[in-house]
Amino acid sequence: MTTMPLLRALPADGRARLMHFAHEVSFPAGARLFEERGLADRFWIIHTGSVNLDIRVGGRPTVVEMLGHGEVVGWSWLVPPYTWRMGAEACTPLRAYEFDATAVRALCEADPALGLEVTRRMLDVVARRLQATRARLADMRAPGATTMPAPP
Repeated sequence: MTTMPLLRALPADGRARLMHFAHEVSFPAGARLFEERGLADRFWIIHTGSVNLDIRVGGRPTVVEMLGHGEVVGWSWLVPPYTWRMGAEACTPLRAYEFDATAVRALCEADPALGLEVTRRMLDVVARRLQATRARLADMRAPGATTMPAPP
C-alpha cells in the first residue's frame, strides 16, 4: 500500500484515516468505471491491472492515458459540481481500492492539514492528466495521424 504515491505522501495517521473510507473492488477487463458527465462520487487507487482514460472526440471515446499500479483513477470528485471530466475503462482485470468521495471530502474539511496534503496530491494528478490529454490531442492532430476521427 505504501508503494502508492498518494498514500505514501501522507503521514501514517492520515493514511490510516483515509483508508478507513476505502474498500477493495475488482472489475473485469472491459468494465466501465465511469462515463463523462456522470456523478463523481468515488475514486480509486489501482492495486493491480490497468485503466484507460478516455474523452469523446467526434462522438467516439479516444484513449488519452493508461494508468497502472499505484495510480489514482478519478479526480473530479474533489471539484464541484462533482461530475466526471473523462471516462474510464478497465483494460485488464483490475483490483483497486475504492474510496467514498463524500466521506473523504468531509475528512479533508475536518482535518485541514490532511485536506491540504490530499488536495496537493490530487492537483498533481490533475496536472499530469491535463498534460497527457494535451499531448494525446496534439499527436492526433499531427500530419499523417490516423487516429483523429473524421468530422461528422
